[in-house]
Amino acid sequence: MGLQGGCMCGAVRYEASGEPSNATLCHCVDCRRASGAPALAWFSVRCDALHWTRGTPARHASSPGVERQFCGQCGTQLTWHGAGAPDEIDVTICSLDDPDAIAPADHTFASRQVRWLHLADALPRYATTRSAGDLC
Repeated sequence: MGLQGGCMCGAVRYEASGEPSNATLCHCVDCRRASGAPALAWFSVRCDALHWTRGTPARHASSPGVERQFCGQCGTQLTWHGAGAPDEIDVTICSLDDPDAIAPADHTFASRQVRWLHLADALPRYATTRSAGDLC
């Protein structure tokens, strides 16, 4: 059995199988605005490893080449899918039934972190993306 989760109201549920990767805490403006939180924790799986077990999420093209999925009833942010990695989809860690199952391994878009958020972890911090390799 894979990782299971869903939205706050229970209208949308999913199961993610396979090996999760790229667990991060994203500080980009789009993630902050989509979630209403100072950062958003994600993990990645192959697109074919994510299965909706109840309901169908709503979709929103949040920026060019990017689609976010969320519950159309309660608004819970569920996924992020970018055209740059067509076989991979990001899932919000805190939508998991057990969010302790996956911990972020780094911070992305740390250059955009809100000034009042002080995190005392020793995780690597990338100014933008992990693939850019621009550590802060």
